[in-house]
This record gives sequence, C-alpha cells and structure tokens, in this order.
Amino acid sequence: MSLETSAASAEQLPVLETEQDVLARAKRSAARHRRNVWLLRLAIVVGWLGSWELAGRFWIDPFFYSMPSKIWQRLAEWFTAGTDFGSIWYQILVTVEEAFLGFVLGAIAGVLCGVVLGRSRYLAEVLAPFIKAANAMPRIVLAALFVIWFGLGLSSKVATVFVLVFFAVFFNAFTGAREVDRNLIDNARILGATRGQVLRSIVLPSATSWILSSLHVAFGFALIGAVVGEYTGAKAGMGFLIANAQGTFDTAGVYGGMLIVMVVALFAEWVIGTAERRLLRWRPQMSADDGNRAI
Repeated sequence: MSLETSAASAEQLPVLETEQDVLARAKRSAARHRRNVWLLRLAIVVGWLGSWELAGRFWIDPFFYSMPSKIWQRLAEWFTAGTDFGSIWYQILVTVEEAFLGFVLGAIAGVLCGVVLGRSRYLAEVLAPFIKAANAMPRIVLAALFVIWFGLGLSSKVATVFVLVFFAVFFNAFTGAREVDRNLIDNARILGATRGQVLRSIVLPSATSWILSSLHVAFGFALIGAVVGEYTGAKAGMGFLIANAQGTFDTAGVYGGMLIVMVVALFAEWVIGTAERRLLRWRPQMSADDGNRAI
C-alpha cells in the first residue's frame, strides 16, 4: 500500500471526541440556549412596553390605561420621596410579612393534613365533603369576614393567606401520599418498620416533589391573599396602596403596585426553586430534549 493510499484512508477515519470535548460542546449548547431564551424574553418585554407606550400617546387615553413612562415616574417617586403613607419599603415589608407568616402556617398545616388524610382512607372519606365545601367558599368573602373578626391588623391578612395556601398545599400533599409505591411500604413493614418509620422514611420523601411543586403556586397565592386582605381593609401594605391609588384614579400607581408585587413573587419563586433543586438532588435530571418531547 502506497503512502498516498494510507494518507487518504487516515483522512476518511472518523475523529473520536474526548470526554472533555463532549462536555465543552454541551456547555456551549446550554449557554447558547440560555442566551436565546433571555434574548427572546427581552424582545417580548420591549415589544410589549413599546407598543403600550405608543398606544398611550396616540390611540388610547392614558388617564385610564396609563403608560410605561408614567408608571416609571410613579415608581421613581415612591422609591425616592416615598408614598403618601410612608416609605415604600415599609409597605412592601408589611405585605411580605403577612404573606410569609400565612404561607408558613398554611404550608405546614396543608402538609400535615394532606399526608395524614392521604394515608387514612377512612378519615379522608369521612372528611371529604367538608373539605370540598370549605375549598368552595369565595376567598374575597372570607377576607371580609376576617377583617370583621380580627380587625384591620396583621391577623386578618394572615388568616386570608392561610386559607389560600392551605388548600393549594393540602391537595398536592394528599395526592403525593396516595401515590406512594405500595410495594415499598409492604417491604418496609415486612422488615419490621413501624407506621411512624414508614411515614418518615418512605411516604414523606416520596411526596416531597408533590409538596415542593405546590409551594411554587402557594407563595403566589400567599401574596394574592395578603394584597386582597389589604385591599378589603388595612392600615398599610401594597394592597392598601393599590386601593388608595384606585380610589384617586391614579392608574400609574395601581400598575406600579402590581409591578412591585410581581417582582416580590418572582424573587420568592427563585428562592423556592433554589431550595427545591437542593432538596431533590437525588432525583434524575430531565434533559432539554426530554422536556421538549414532554411539551
């Protein structure tokens, strides 16, 4: 075989990638994907705000619909000079305190009741109509009742948040406790595990993903409950600020308050997502291709 033939055969052989090359290509692909996602998000926000600004200047009445520039001016005023009712940071702190306390209490109660009823079919069958009836009560009516019962202070807002969060977490914890693999429980009992050991070692870890997924929605409900409670009647808070802006036809103030609540909710979502990733490190990660196929 000649040297020319050997060189041509060598050129035709596929080049095998090393592990470092594969990892580097995967990192570049992930970075490109994240960049494209953020660029598309930015384009959507810019297009939406730009079209709103143009519509407010040429086609719609900004007194009723406001404009991004007016909302920005109102937010700048709040964060520099404060609101008519004190510092904007104080208003945010009041709402966050109400939402956090109600969220913690509602989540704990929802998990405990959900897991207990999920493992006790007899008790769940007895209490099912009462739980469904309580869940069907209009939350805005409950918020008004809580103001009558507990006054305009912290307690009425925490009670409203508690109701919203409890049912959001309860049904997920209930389902998670019901979906535990029966074979795991039977094997644990054969090995001599007590009811409490089965609950701690099998039921709760198996229901963790269900419970954590409900917490993402539950904190959003917590903020909604706090704002609704403040809107119904309060002395401070973002809901109180929004209600005052609505009463004085300050559309920019209404949108500004809504925007601040949205930012707080996004920050809380990031915190909960970080905690979820740390607690569920044992769970296999789903690739992007798997996620696309699932969608």
